[in-house]
Amino acid sequence: MLDKPSQKPHDRLAEILSEDMVEVNALIHTRMASKHAPRIPEVTAHLVEAGGKRLRPMLTLAAARMCGYEGDNHVKLAATVEFIHTATLLHDDVVDESEKRRGRPTANLLWDNKSSVLVGDYLFARSFQLMTETNNIRVLRILSDAAATIAEGEVLQMTAAQDLRTTEDIYLQVVRGKTAALFSAATEVGGVIADMDEAKIKALFDYGDALGIAFQIVDDLLDYWGSDATGKNVGDDFRERKLTLPVIKAVAKGDDEERAFWKRTIEKGRQEDGDLEHAIGLLNKHGTLEATRAEANDWIAKARAALATLPEHPIRGMLDDLADYVVARVN
Repeated sequence: MLDKPSQKPHDRLAEILSEDMVEVNALIHTRMASKHAPRIPEVTAHLVEAGGKRLRPMLTLAAARMCGYEGDNHVKLAATVEFIHTATLLHDDVVDESEKRRGRPTANLLWDNKSSVLVGDYLFARSFQLMTETNNIRVLRILSDAAATIAEGEVLQMTAAQDLRTTEDIYLQVVRGKTAALFSAATEVGGVIADMDEAKIKALFDYGDALGIAFQIVDDLLDYWGSDATGKNVGDDFRERKLTLPVIKAVAKGDDEERAFWKRTIEKGRQEDGDLEHAIGLLNKHGTLEATRAEANDWIAKARAALATLPEHPIRGMLDDLADYVVARVN
């Protein structure tokens, strides 16, 4: 297949994996059905068909294909990964009281919180049914561990997001839970079902882990820099009182007056006109946006280093380009 340089890396990946993705999408639609509760496919379809990039299931397919896998379990695992991701989005929108997701009204807004939570639970159950069909206990352990880590990360974020004592280590733990855990599980299981040696399975895990961390750091950075790609307005995280990496770094460097500002706006939620502009001014004063960008680039360097230890393959080049693309938005 001819490479098209003008395409984005995830689009090129989608093209080379298109036949597998057709099977994944068919399996998703089959398994999200319910004989007795029609609301389940209604709610699920609203999110599944909202035009997401399907990046996480593509990572599973890409890892398996790159490792020479020729069976069909990678399709089941890719659908599993997408179900886990969709379930967490449904739950997140309830927790965050969100009204928009991918530019459309959220399921909890169109239906209600109860429907979102229960359909999310159903998709988690479906994901476990799918992963057991591979008859691979290691795959089951990896993905069930990831599901637990995601839930743990969300609970940790709930307690840490508005606490000025939150450190960069705690932030990293949250990011590993809410984002990187599913990235690393998605790539790792691709190597496991392909029976790769332990060093290569570890490299796949490391690639997914570093890619997921960088992905979330860049998303948090763009909240203050702005980008059409995120679908968010500048300052959404500030208005929602989320203590992300640029702010954590600024709080650590701030004087008493600055800490009082962060305490009022983030911890206590008493925000006034001009506060966002002042917050961005403090981030620029201490260079924390640049420092955050440097950290994202460091994680991408780790992802690419892990990838370089894997066998030569056209997909490996696409995954390398994908890593570059994650930070291209801020470089």
